[in-house]
Amino acid sequence: MFPQTDDAVFLIDAPALAGLTFRRFRGPSDYAAIATVGNAARGADGTEWVVTVDDVARMYAHLVNSDPARDMVIAEVEGEMVGFVRSEWSREEIGLFRYKFWPAVLPQWRGQGIRRALLRWMEARIREIAAEHPADTPKVFSTSAQAQAQSLIDLLEGEGYRPVRTFHRMVRSLEGSLPDFAMPDGLAMRPVLPEHYRLIWDASNEAFHDHWGYSPEPEESYQEWLEDKVIFTPELWQIAWDVATNEVAGQVGTFIDRLENEKFNRRRGYTEYISVRQPYRRRGLARALIAESLRVLKAEGMTESALFVDAENISGATRLYEECGFRTVDQSMAYQKQL
Repeated sequence: MFPQTDDAVFLIDAPALAGLTFRRFRGPSDYAAIATVGNAARGADGTEWVVTVDDVARMYAHLVNSDPARDMVIAEVEGEMVGFVRSEWSREEIGLFRYKFWPAVLPQWRGQGIRRALLRWMEARIREIAAEHPADTPKVFSTSAQAQAQSLIDLLEGEGYRPVRTFHRMVRSLEGSLPDFAMPDGLAMRPVLPEHYRLIWDASNEAFHDHWGYSPEPEESYQEWLEDKVIFTPELWQIAWDVATNEVAGQVGTFIDRLENEKFNRRRGYTEYISVRQPYRRRGLARALIAESLRVLKAEGMTESALFVDAENISGATRLYEECGFRTVDQSMAYQKQL
């Protein structure tokens, strides 16, 4: 699946550390270490997200505009993975090419120049990729950082990156009374059936068309969604249908990450993937769906719900979520730099 030739990679900016080497991706045999290093790096940066080996396998099976055999480099010390970086790109609806990456390094190996070397190698590789794209279109390097990930922020800003967007993680307790908002006239929630999956996916894609950073979702992303055992839980979703036209009007993709709950010793569900198609906005549909999501999570034994939101969302989503009882607990920033 991932053909390659030479394994070793020379990084011109590599620090002089005993036993430090860099190599190409070797295929599925790397998945376990990628999960381990990624989880440790995210944890050190304040991201509460647990990725399994199966998750890595699923994601790599459905990569789009990313060839890990060419677009990835792995850092090792004495043959043990301590870091990696991989790029992928997308072309947004506005024409901009966004080249995304995240340099992951184990916390005990930070502060010694490994992450900087990975970042600079990645930029050089992205420039090669970008050279194959139209010269007269805007292009940006793109990554992100949690607000508390100060060492990463210092690295990015030192390399010329600037924050361009803020995202909030919001949490709501499910203790006590929950909001109760009526479904707008002419709309109704129905159980999700297999024949609905594509309609639900397409409706979500359409609803996010006018959001920051939007690019059309490729078929591979749909297939990965179907295989995701954490977020693909149709029995927990809230899907509103237009009774007259039988079209999806809006949705909430409620889910529970039980492995994450076990790791962090909590009972949290997610009121996520919230979207309302343009013709159905400003009618109270989103809050009605959110209220039902909260009831479903409480019935599942959860004690809190969480979601992520673009703080500058044009639809005023942050204010809506606050009206539903959510409060901001931390934030992350999207960083970018012009090519």
